[in-house]
Amino acid sequence: MIFVKLSKYRHLFCNFAPDCIYMKYQMRKFLILIISALMPVLACAQAQINTKKMKIADFPQKVTKVVLPGNSFYDTAFQEDVADRWRVSPYELCTLDEFESLKGNDQYYFLVLTQGQFKKEQEPGIQFLTLVKGGAEAAEGLNAMLEIATVPFAAADDPSGREITYLPALLDIIQNYALGSIEKDFSNLGGLSNFATNVSKAADMNIVFADEDLSSEITETAMEEMFDSKIEVMDVDTADEVAAEGLQNTLVSYVIAPAEPISGSFCYKLLIDANNHELFYFRKHKIGKKTGTGFLLEDIKRITSPRPKKK
Repeated sequence: MIFVKLSKYRHLFCNFAPDCIYMKYQMRKFLILIISALMPVLACAQAQINTKKMKIADFPQKVTKVVLPGNSFYDTAFQEDVADRWRVSPYELCTLDEFESLKGNDQYYFLVLTQGQFKKEQEPGIQFLTLVKGGAEAAEGLNAMLEIATVPFAAADDPSGREITYLPALLDIIQNYALGSIEKDFSNLGGLSNFATNVSKAADMNIVFADEDLSSEITETAMEEMFDSKIEVMDVDTADEVAAEGLQNTLVSYVIAPAEPISGSFCYKLLIDANNHELFYFRKHKIGKKTGTGFLLEDIKRITSPRPKKK
């Protein structure tokens, strides 16, 4: 280490000391102003992190109230599938009336069937499975409650019945997403779209599309160009059987859209592992004059791009 004797340069320091002190004072003043300006932003960011991760950290320990829709067909399916599939927290079944009386209690979480209405729709077009936490916010309505996860379920009006086949998979997806939100705060990472496994991991898997899940853009020519021997198109009943049987190394399509979509409605497209119910693909698009329901050409390009090119 080198030490320098500074005594002979004392006059230099004496001459510049007032200026240095003044500059140091001005710098401190500037830093204080900057920090003061940033404090609200930093506080807001911290609050957002706390809201998502800290407020739902107790989810695995608290009781989840599974709200029966009040439809005998759905009620039976919910009771059976929840008993088979729900594993991440204690649960109890409850009625819609019980939900209304308990939703303000933050000691409960609620899995409830909801309906979504988009801006241009005259009435709700799609039903969703939504997991929310009870709390005082419930007094302002369901939309004000802390949402943990939401997945599309079926058309709101005249559902096809396919939703019953896919209910076990959707229950698994919503549970995995809820646990992932506690660890990684998926709401700040792009939601369910980014939660879905990168489809590149499915390059060697079989894919089954129900014929009605493909939009009019997917012509015979498009299928010949992009589909390989491991991608099949089946009638909807056969495709649903594949999903119900839980075949390994196989993804199955499920599309949710309004029964009578209008321009401005949304269509949701899922590819789900038939065996372990992992979500491999999740996208939505706005329905319009040029885009109907079902997987679009751009979806098929994303899904098939990682696969070996046809020779």
